[in-house]
Amino acid sequence: MSALQNFVIIELAESVAGEYCGKLLADFGAEIIKIEKPGCGSPTRTLGPRVAGDAHPERSGLFAYLNTNKASVTLDVQNATGVAMLAKLLRRADAVIDDHAPGWLAGVGLDPAEFQEQYARLVLCAITPFGQAPPADRVNAEDLTIFQASGWGYHTPSGMNDEVPPLKGAGRFLVSYEAGLEAAMCVTACLHGREETGRGRFIDVSKQAVMASRVDYVLGQMVAGEMDVGTSRTAFDLWGPAAIFACREGFAYIWLSDPLHWKGLRQLLNDPEWMREFPEHWLEREATPERVATTRKHIAAWLRTQDKHEAAAAAQKLGVMLVPVNNASDLPHLPQYRFREFFKEVDHPVLGRALYPTVPYKLSATPARIVTPAPLLGQHTDMKLAALPGAATIGSA
Repeated sequence: MSALQNFVIIELAESVAGEYCGKLLADFGAEIIKIEKPGCGSPTRTLGPRVAGDAHPERSGLFAYLNTNKASVTLDVQNATGVAMLAKLLRRADAVIDDHAPGWLAGVGLDPAEFQEQYARLVLCAITPFGQAPPADRVNAEDLTIFQASGWGYHTPSGMNDEVPPLKGAGRFLVSYEAGLEAAMCVTACLHGREETGRGRFIDVSKQAVMASRVDYVLGQMVAGEMDVGTSRTAFDLWGPAAIFACREGFAYIWLSDPLHWKGLRQLLNDPEWMREFPEHWLEREATPERVATTRKHIAAWLRTQDKHEAAAAAQKLGVMLVPVNNASDLPHLPQYRFREFFKEVDHPVLGRALYPTVPYKLSATPARIVTPAPLLGQHTDMKLAALPGAATIGSA
């Protein structure tokens, strides 16, 4: 049995955030009916990485990842016939996922303020950059914009250099993935909550609010009044030697913040003379720029001679938080991922067989599963529309 078995969800989303939300729900057993434009399909079908560099709509590795276990229905919801068919689909749906700009939903009969008059039990989730009522200059925004607006640009890296610009964040779609995860959890909670209330609800997911909620204790202390509120990047500097260092091949990240870490590092480095000059609690109370610089210099010199995985294993045994910075080729071979069966081989009719990431958590009784690959464009149109009431008189859209 799957955790979300028997729930039917309509996916109107056309970007990474909404499609990732749908993927998470689909992999836990929900029936996801993805509505795509006839002829071209979702814009994510055009995004790389692409197999063979082809512009074919079935060759996007990103689309293949984001849309496992879904059904594809081509429907033009910008005309009256398409909207009528969508309305019929909505009558048997439990939830809708959307990630268009504010106002778009009203054009397809799902105004957030009024939809429950017609669909009382429907859970409607909209993912937008800044929510449903943003300032005029924030209606449209990309992940890079939102990342910076949430405070994360100030917070990265932990050992920042004020003389260089803030980072963009990991990968291309960090903000969208975080927003999609948040939306999936909200949809799940509302679907189960509906069993008590009998009514659905509207979920307004702001990507910027999601990312702001992920910023760690520095922002929390500002909100709580324990730190002065300011926009200086130095407010997010933890004033310690934590940083990313080059190894013999690749990189590793180390975090040091208390005497136990310092004691473990001393053992790891074979009790070097330079460490004996530091007070025991310097990381907590006396992290001067000079001590930080000296520590980083010696850690960097040691790690340049080390294998990142071997160094991390040795450090962690001593209680030192040192981890390898893994690349894509590392991941399938990591013992933890292999033990948790994090990657599953999936056979796509165009892309062929490949390893796909699953989800970073496991439910023992109802685990996530990739049962079918991403659908071909319009693969399920006839089947899904033929099942609608009065389908014989509607025609195709």
